[in-house]
Amino acid sequence: MRSRAERLRAIQEIVSKEEISTQKELVEKLRQRGFEVTQATVSRDIARLHLVRVALGKGRHKYALAPIELQEDVYEELKRRFKEFVRDVDRGGNILVVKTLEGHASGIAFLLDRLRRDDLVGTLAGDDTILVVARDEKAAEALEEELGGLLV
Repeated sequence: MRSRAERLRAIQEIVSKEEISTQKELVEKLRQRGFEVTQATVSRDIARLHLVRVALGKGRHKYALAPIELQEDVYEELKRRFKEFVRDVDRGGNILVVKTLEGHASGIAFLLDRLRRDDLVGTLAGDDTILVVARDEKAAEALEEELGGLLV
């Protein structure tokens, strides 16, 4: 049986690449990819991922990933994704290593970059690992504590 994290990642990929107008269409696309899901499960996943319906014109709509603009929204989304997809935060000097479930590093790194904080120089993401470069060791210690706190 495939995991919820895999299913959520598949939903994000599907809605970012295809015009999906209904939950029924999304259920069918997921089934084509080998996920045994019900419409109720997809409905909960849509809420969990904060998908929005975007107008295409002429009465047509599609699901899309919600844009995140406000800093408070970025931080709330980061907290939510940390709880669901991050497994560990470690530090060496002024560099943090954030371990995620496979396929989630780039999305979380994107949110970290969107925080636009002076103590965070930048990130580099692989498939399941993010390098977070802090301004200095003191900033890295504080970031490690803060990000580690998001795991619980």
